[in-house]
Amino acid sequence: MGRPKQKHTEKNETCSVRVVHLERVAKARDEAISRREAERLALTYKALGDPTRLRMLMALAGGEMCVCDLAAFLGLTESAISHHLRRLKDLALVKSRREGQVLYYSLDDEHVSELLNIGIEHVRE
Repeated sequence: MGRPKQKHTEKNETCSVRVVHLERVAKARDEAISRREAERLALTYKALGDPTRLRMLMALAGGEMCVCDLAAFLGLTESAISHHLRRLKDLALVKSRREGQVLYYSLDDEHVSELLNIGIEHVRE
């Protein structure tokens, strides 16, 4: 069951009277995240905003895969896959483990899986 879509215009997105609700502003300040956290979160969402990286993460949600597996799945070069994985690893979205000469990648933790699941649930509404 989806949410009803409202048509937004500039007119109905602004207040017709200028008033500042000080208690709401104070509450927002008290609950605000730090600038550093906001920047890191924005980088995370930016990384998730790339369809290739998102498909990689969704594939890894099903279990660990190596660069060759991901390249075959996405139809990309191993070099391109490695580039994306480096970015995802820098943001703690994926982790790796070595088994002999093979490096396997998986989601970093349950939070990444939850982010993906919530996003999928939202777009399927």
